[in-house]
Amino acid sequence: MRLATVAIGGERHIGVVERDDVRIVSRHPEIPADMVELIEGGTPLLDRLREILAVDGGSLPCLPLGEATLLAPIPRPRKNVFAVGLNYFRHVQEGAGYRGEEAKRPDWPVFFSKAPTTVIGPGAPIPRDSRVSVDWDWEVELGVVIGQGGRDIPAEQARSHIFGYTIINDVSVRDLQRRHGGQFFRGKSIDGTCPMGPWIVTADEIAPDQSLRLSLAVNDVVKQDGETSQMIFPVHDIIAHLSLGMTLEPGDVIATGTPDGVGYTRTPPEFLQPGDVVEARISGVGVLRNQVVEKES
Repeated sequence: MRLATVAIGGERHIGVVERDDVRIVSRHPEIPADMVELIEGGTPLLDRLREILAVDGGSLPCLPLGEATLLAPIPRPRKNVFAVGLNYFRHVQEGAGYRGEEAKRPDWPVFFSKAPTTVIGPGAPIPRDSRVSVDWDWEVELGVVIGQGGRDIPAEQARSHIFGYTIINDVSVRDLQRRHGGQFFRGKSIDGTCPMGPWIVTADEIAPDQSLRLSLAVNDVVKQDGETSQMIFPVHDIIAHLSLGMTLEPGDVIATGTPDGVGYTRTPPEFLQPGDVVEARISGVGVLRNQVVEKES
């Protein structure tokens, strides 16, 4: 299933995307209007949703997808979005080349996080604030949404803890990212720098060993093109490392790293400008489209 958060008349609802339509399933009394509440319901609630669609789906309201206002599938995560840096070796190489250093594969996943206020939905403007910086960069990433929570999750059991997948554009303010003692958090947590969506594809739609193609285009020019099979630390290892000694909870979101092709390593460097249209694509998931706008003072 493709599960979306839809804004209708100032309220949020959960919709199931069916081809070119979105069925508003939270109009059914058994289905919550909040995505995290649905996730917390676990397999029993998801199975019940499938039953409702099979039996009563036709009685639920339906909107043309092109007319629906989609928000980020989890509009306000309950805690920071977890993220993994330097998880594609060609991205490691391009960064090392820019700095004139030798590229080294990390021995351990490089974790950081993005504040909940960074999250915006499909179609929402990326608010480029030139007072903060003009070095705004792009990063397409596979987002993993945790379903069943847990701590000390073994890698071989990690897949059973995944609710589904989404697309994340880890917009990065590069000079801030480097300025604060080498810690990524500041440059990754400017408001509006985590476009997410357009929906969550439930885990049963993606085979455990399936390699997904990631790409990102700016104004229809492809900048990034990679495969999730190129990850240094695959998804199950990321979950195992992240959950070691720390509890993951339903609705937690993990951005799993970006392939090569980012802007700051190009000659000359390229950064996002007001008016740019950014499209992040992942096969089997969808397309996340946002336009850059200059934030008003």
